[in-house]
Amino acid sequence: MRFFDPEGKEFGIPTFPRKLAPEGLATRRQLRSKGLRPNGQPVIAQILWLGRRDPLTRVRPVRAAYLYRLDLAAPVRPMTPGRARAVAAMMRARRTCPLCAVTFPYVIPTSLGCCPGCADYPTTALAA
Repeated sequence: MRFFDPEGKEFGIPTFPRKLAPEGLATRRQLRSKGLRPNGQPVIAQILWLGRRDPLTRVRPVRAAYLYRLDLAAPVRPMTPGRARAVAAMMRARRTCPLCAVTFPYVIPTSLGCCPGCADYPTTALAA
């Protein structure tokens, strides 16, 4: 197997292929689905696999997922009213256009940097 290195001689840390990680280890997403967090512990092992082929370069990148011990994980901190206000303020800033100052019900695309209406305005002004 290409990515099977349980001693960590080749990759520096124990490495496993997909679906062959030992019991008692979990990724961040798996921890979160169980209501846990890594709690500051270091990465214990990793899972490596080949990603999808890039259509331009025709290369399959190596993807990684880091594993943490379940027994050292701690419960997720509860959402406090102050944290809820901070998250709401952050999301409001992501939904507010910096040019027209309108708050939208969706997050403004970072590729545009402003709402689609403001992004299209220069092209419509040039066409007129």
